[in-house]
Formats: sequence, C-alpha cells, structure tokens
Amino acid sequence: MFYKLSFVLLGAALVVSAQPGQPAPAQQSYSLVDPNLKLKLPKGLEGVRIDQQLDQALPLNAQFHDEAGRTVALGSFFHGKPVLLAPVYYQCPMLCTEILNGMVSALKAVTFNPGRDFEVVAFSFDPRDTPETAREKRDNYVKRFGRPNTANGFHFLTGDEANIKVLTDALGFHYRWDPATQQFAHASAIMLATPEGRLSRYFYGVEYSPRDLRFGLVDASEHKIGNPVDAVLLFCFHYDPATGKYGAVAMNSLRAAGGVFAVVCGGFLFVAWRRDKRRDRQYARQHVRLS
Repeated sequence: MFYKLSFVLLGAALVVSAQPGQPAPAQQSYSLVDPNLKLKLPKGLEGVRIDQQLDQALPLNAQFHDEAGRTVALGSFFHGKPVLLAPVYYQCPMLCTEILNGMVSALKAVTFNPGRDFEVVAFSFDPRDTPETAREKRDNYVKRFGRPNTANGFHFLTGDEANIKVLTDALGFHYRWDPATQQFAHASAIMLATPEGRLSRYFYGVEYSPRDLRFGLVDASEHKIGNPVDAVLLFCFHYDPATGKYGAVAMNSLRAAGGVFAVVCGGFLFVAWRRDKRRDRQYARQHVRLS
C-alpha cells in the first residue's frame, strides 16, 4: 500500500510540474511531491527524486556484472550507438516491472532494433541482485519483445554498491531503502545517452510514447539512424525537459509547411510550364505545315 501511494504521488508531482511551452531550467529536479503543494513527505520518501542532468558524462569505467556473470565496464555498451538506460531493481514488487513493461511495449512500436541501432541497458541499484536474477529478467523481456536477432541488444546488469552509486549519481537518480517494508522507494524514468556516453533525454513515468522514444533515439544518434522524414519531424518537434516529451514548435512547423507548399507549388508550375511549352511546339509545327 505504501508504494502504491508513492507511485500515485509521483504521477501527481510530474503532472503538476509539467508546463509545456515554458522555458525550463538547464537542470530539472523531480521529487515524489511538488514542493509547491506544501505536503509533508512520508519519511521513507525524503530525498527520493530525479535531478535531470542533461549532457552529463556517464562513468564509462564503472564495473558491473552482465547476466552471464562476466565483469563488464559500462563503456563496453557504448560503441557508436545510443544507449537506453533503465535504473530498476529486479526484486521490486511493482514499479520496476511496470517501468520495464512500458519500455519494451514502446520499443515494440518503434522500427529501430536493439543491437543494430541502439543498446538497452537495464541495471539494478540493489547490490543484492545477482546475475542469475538478471538473466531471468533479460530472458523474459527478450521473449516479450519478440523480434528476431535482437537479444544481443538487451543487457541486464548487477553491481556492487560503490559502482551503482557512481552511476546513479551521474544520472541524478536518488532512491532510498526503507527498512520497514524491505523495499526501495524510488521514482520512475528511463534515460537516453549518446554514443559518447553523455545524457541526452529523460522519459518519466511507466508508459512511454513510441514517437518520443524514436525522436530521442534519432537525436541521441546525431541523426545517424532514421530517415529524411525523421529529420523533418525533428525540425518541427522540440524536446521539453520539463515534461520529458517532444512537442510541436509552431514556427518550425510553419516553416516546414511553407517549404512543402513551395515544393508542391513549384512542381505544379513546372509541370504546367512543360505542358504549355509542349503545346506551343505542337501548334508551331502545325502552323508550319499549313503554310
């Protein structure tokens, strides 16, 4: 019950704090309750928040264990592709499962493939989690994703407390152990990083827009994945750090629409000109024959 209430409070906080169209500070902080609401937090939720740290360099030297138990550096997953990060813990009774379910459901609606176009790295912030538990989780979500030849793009990591803290601090992800419930109190989000290992986007909640994820992946890859349509749409849509979503930019949309209109009209005029010129030549030939 405590964590169901926590999750409801988190959703309320994100809705209240979102102000589409308003300039956002460079660094955003999200706690489980908006401070303007003047609500007293339960002690177990104090300090639980996400500080948005866009362009923060990730600790690529941090050491973890993969689902096979091998020691791997975080940087080993950054090799020319964007990386989608999911901070969770594998024995979480509710929220973390919802985060992973929402992430995979959104990715199923995106045509890009893990392993080819980007990497998925889920990591447990509970040092008690083991590679065996990570492997079970990974196998479950690879099967749930259900796309052939993508298993090599999913990575579920575990680690010790020191390396976990280095990574969660870089992400601005602050959580708290509650001894009374024997659970972690934490907010919900997934993050995108560039191929160079710098934080690019934050997506909040447990349901993620496939459009936002696609735009984020194209952005994070520096437009190395996607198609010309994505480039046009990114010109018309802008990432808002206050909401973690992409919203339409009116002026850019008008410019894009004007460009399309100009191209269409230009094409129409060119076709009409060619048709008239052909008709004039035919008329001239007929006039010569008659004379």
